Amino acid sequence: MGRAYLDSCILIYLIEGAPRIRESVRELMKTKMEEGIEFCFSDLTRLETKVGPLKSKDSQLLALYDRFFLRPSLMRIAPAPNVFDTAALLRAESNLKTPDALHLAFAIEGGCDEFWTNDLHLEKAAGERLKIVLPVE
Repeated sequence: MGRAYLDSCILIYLIEGAPRIRESVRELMKTKMEEGIEFCFSDLTRLETKVGPLKSKDSQLLALYDRFFLRPSLMRIAPAPNVFDTAALLRAESNLKTPDALHLAFAIEGGCDEFWTNDLHLEKAAGERLKIVLPVE
């Protein structure tokens, strides 16, 4: 059984994306869950996905995100000092922005094998530590 970290952009596609994109992400997640993959997120993911609905005062969309993050099938990776140390190292090595470095660090320190994103530039920074999965083309 492996773990896959969900970057904020993937969750935004899953919840707010065009129907074709939403369905594509859902189907791939369903297949991976059937294969035993456990999906993970961090509080940074929660923060980033809530900004849009808060700005637009969209309480229904905000509630959708809140319900999504309460799913028992998802694992929350808690912030720990080693996450921030790893993020600092990733930033120093690859000039990533802090949020991107933190997302990768949460995935690495959370024992994830895959990092689901639509940001191809993260592949170089992840190196051999994580497989970058681009579920949206």
